Amino acid sequence: MTVSSQPIGVFDSGYGGLTVLREIVQKLPQYDYIYLGDNARTPYGTRSFDTVYQYTLECVQHLFDRGCQLVILACNTASAKALRNIQQLDLPTLAPGLDGPDRRVLGVIRPTTEVIGTYSKTGNVGVLATRGTVTSESYLVEIEKFFPDLHVFQEACPMWVPLVENGEYDSPGADYFVNQHIERLLAQAPGIDTILLACTHYPLLLDKIKQYAPPSTTILSQGGIVSNSLADYLVRHPEIDAKCSKHGHRTFLTTDSTEDFDRQATVFYGEAIQSIHLAL
Repeated sequence: MTVSSQPIGVFDSGYGGLTVLREIVQKLPQYDYIYLGDNARTPYGTRSFDTVYQYTLECVQHLFDRGCQLVILACNTASAKALRNIQQLDLPTLAPGLDGPDRRVLGVIRPTTEVIGTYSKTGNVGVLATRGTVTSESYLVEIEKFFPDLHVFQEACPMWVPLVENGEYDSPGADYFVNQHIERLLAQAPGIDTILLACTHYPLLLDKIKQYAPPSTTILSQGGIVSNSLADYLVRHPEIDAKCSKHGHRTFLTTDSTEDFDRQATVFYGEAIQSIHLAL
């Protein structure tokens, strides 16, 4: 990593964040990016707040050490369980500046909660997520800030990530679990007309989700929303944008097997990549 290389870091507990990175690269291809997947310690969704916080902090620190000026937590669990502590408690020490921290860490929850209410006509929206994200109630809290009159209903889908990571997202066996959780969500309230996929793995199940949701339902994936939000953020913060290098370079790191990561990455990222092993 050269001194002139100051990439945007994108972190996830595994592969799912690659669906977000894919959208970001399509929107902002000129920037350099480092993706870090903590595959050796995934899944994060079943771990405690303290454990997720410690793991996420280690990975953020490593991305800072590699020159990243801005890190995106492209992981809903990390955004829910670790982002606030890192922003409020750790950044002043990790990235001290005269006018506050000179580096930034952003998540994927706020960008989606800032806009979700604009898609709903009935005022009833659903959130499909991992059990950890649902338990954290982060979406309930954040949506309340922007759309206090919106009614939010959550459904945890514990089988969806294993289905995706085992390559079963397009198999007949996936239909049972997708239909089951769509039915459970819609049974919570009439008129749910907007559903947020609050896990970065879930876009791979999009075709099946559309199959079992009412045709008039708006299904929102996070990648496009986060990429638009990042582009806007960089315009509003030219001091951060100026620090980010723009050579179009991509680097992929994994804490587990590079062979496994490269094979799975083609599914999530949409093209072949060659990763580097990272020992934390």
